[in-house]
Parts: sequence; C-alpha cells; structure tokens
Amino acid sequence: MKRLLIITLTITLIIIFVLASTELSPYLDSTANISKATSDFYVGVSFCGSTTAQAELLIDKVKGYTNLFVVQSGPVSVNETALNEIVNYAVYSGLKVIVYFGYFNPNYPWQLPWLDYAKQQWGSHFLGVYYSDEPGGSVIDANWTEIFNQLSLSDSSIYYSHLPAIDLEMNRALPMDNNEAAYHFVTALETSGLTQLENRSINSFTSDYALYWFDYEGGYDTIFTEFNANESITQAIALTRGAAYLQNKTWGDIITWTYNQAPYLENASEMYNQLVTGYTSGAKYEVIFDYPQIPGDPYGVLTNAQFAAIEKFWDNIPTLKVQSTAEAVLVLPENYGWGFRSAQEMIWGLWKPDSTSGQIWNISQKLLAEYGLNLDIVYQDPQFPVEGKFQQIIYWNQTI
Repeated sequence: MKRLLIITLTITLIIIFVLASTELSPYLDSTANISKATSDFYVGVSFCGSTTAQAELLIDKVKGYTNLFVVQSGPVSVNETALNEIVNYAVYSGLKVIVYFGYFNPNYPWQLPWLDYAKQQWGSHFLGVYYSDEPGGSVIDANWTEIFNQLSLSDSSIYYSHLPAIDLEMNRALPMDNNEAAYHFVTALETSGLTQLENRSINSFTSDYALYWFDYEGGYDTIFTEFNANESITQAIALTRGAAYLQNKTWGDIITWTYNQAPYLENASEMYNQLVTGYTSGAKYEVIFDYPQIPGDPYGVLTNAQFAAIEKFWDNIPTLKVQSTAEAVLVLPENYGWGFRSAQEMIWGLWKPDSTSGQIWNISQKLLAEYGLNLDIVYQDPQFPVEGKFQQIIYWNQTI
C-alpha cells in the first residue's frame, strides 16, 4: 500500500509539473519560436489597430513564423486594460514585445508605473518601448519659422514635444548654426521621456528616415530605418548602420508605406527582398508596418501573399549570410544635419542647401554606386573616431 501510494503521488506530481510547465513555458522561454532564427535577431509585425480582438487575430496569424510583436497603437497606448491583454496574449504565444508610447501623457498617470510592472511581469519578453516617432524626420520636414512664431509657452509644450529641436527655454529664437541646432536637438531628446526609460534600464526604440546619428546621440538605443520603394534602402542602411556601429548601439528596419493609398505596402516579392537585405546587412530587428485597417482584411493592410513572404523569409534565415560591418565609410562634417533625400534637401529643416550639400550628395551617390551595402556613412565627431574601424575612410570633401 505504501509503495502504491508513493507511486501514485509521484505520478500526480509529474502530471502537475508537466501541466504547469505547459502553461508557463511561453512566459519562461520562447526559444521554440526562434529556433529557426538566431537568438539575437527579431522579425515581426506592428499592430496598429484599436482592439484586443484585432491584435489577437494578428498574433494568431503570425506567431508561427515571427518572434516579435510591436504594439504600435495610439489607442492602445492610452488603454491600460487593452495593453495588458494584448501583451499577455503575445507573450503567451511565444513572442517578444515592444510597446509604443507617443509620449508619457500626464492625463494617463498609469503609464510610468506600468513600465515597472512590465519589467516585473514579462521579464525578458518585454524588449522595450517604441517612444515617439520619426524625431529626426519631424525636424527636417517641419516649418520651424511658423512653429516658433506660433509657439506659446503656456499651451504648446506638450503638443510640440514630439519635435525635439524645440527648446522652450530658447525664447523662440532659432538656432544660429549647425552646432547649436545639433545641441538643442540632442538635449531635447536627452531631457524627454527617454530619461524615464533609461532610469529603468528599459531599451528605447523609434523609427526614422533622417538624422539617425543624432537620434542615437539623444539617447535612443535602437533606430528602425524606414524601408520603402521611394527612398534608397542602401543609403538608409549606410546611415543607420554606420551611426549604430560607431556609437555602440543597435539598429533595425521597418518596412513602411510605398503608396499613400491601397495597397500601401510593396508587393510580397519586394517585401521578401527587403527583409533579406536588412537581415544580411546586420539588422537586429525587422518590422512590417501593418497600417491601416482595410475593409475586408481582418489583419490590417497585410495580404496573404505578404504573410507568405514573411514566412518564406523566416524559413530561409538559416541559409542567409550576415555582413554586419562595412568595408568603407564616408565621413560627413560634424553636426551637419542634412536630410539626404536629394541635393536640394534642407539642413536641420532650417536652412537651404549650400555648397557642402552638393559635395556630400555627389560623393555619397558615387560611393553608394561603387560600394553598395559595403558602405557606411557617419559624422566626424571626436567622441566616435573612425580610425581603425574601417578598411577605407573617405571624407566628404575628398576628390575621388
């Protein structure tokens, strides 16, 4: 009888342990979902809907061939209940999670304490916060003269907080030169909500299409460079990877709109090619921007063909070779915040292009054509020397 009782208790304990492990395993370890990828690379989709049901449907669709879920939803970022439900479901499904906050809104006092809760509740499954959006691009494309003329210290500090070049202590005076513009941009980021993340050792993310170097200087840990068919992906990688490499940060990419109307994203074949390009160039994160919600498509904007392209990429990751550093580097003048989209691009969104702009444009296009993805583009900065980091160093005013 004693022996039978011991055996029965042992079997019961084993069953309890197995059931508990089955229930808890998604929270404890997601290695089953990343076995085909490296443990240091993440690919996934961003959720931009507004309800828990929409998010759960998307998670169920992609959880077999992704390992990252980005809750990039404005409505969810101010709805604590929905946010917790979505993150719980994503983690339980074996996915790592990044959560978006446009800024920490005083009207929602739960947001800052939630950061501590997230670290405790989800541990390593909570990768960090996607904070604000396109800080560099916002500066390049802003009408600063009009903004500063309209700026009111009494009612605009929150509204304009996503434009980091605005310093409300500047008495509405525009920066005098590149050095001052860079100082205010970086300082504004350093004193923004990023400090709330840094103080908690929570990684900060954002996406951008310009001024990546200065985003990193302002405190961001990871920048997602924006991929679309309207801009040079090779150039975007050169600027973002170069900045991340010299400043000892990480980088990724986000596949965004090619069109301003349906189908919005590039076709499935091109999406696959962009994923491969980002991964083989050393991106640590790759995200597909799934917005807006199209009538008749329960998953947002992504089609079955595009989901199949993501799955094909996931399956082929083990066959792809990564080249995380470049052979050559182009060094730009210090603090020259030029937009890099054409020779006529604005400087810091404040000044028209000058002779330096033309020189940089010409030499960068020649080098990108010659080196392709073997080129990085960085800024001259005594804090981040290029010597010994690249096989070939080329300065913006060299003759080639």
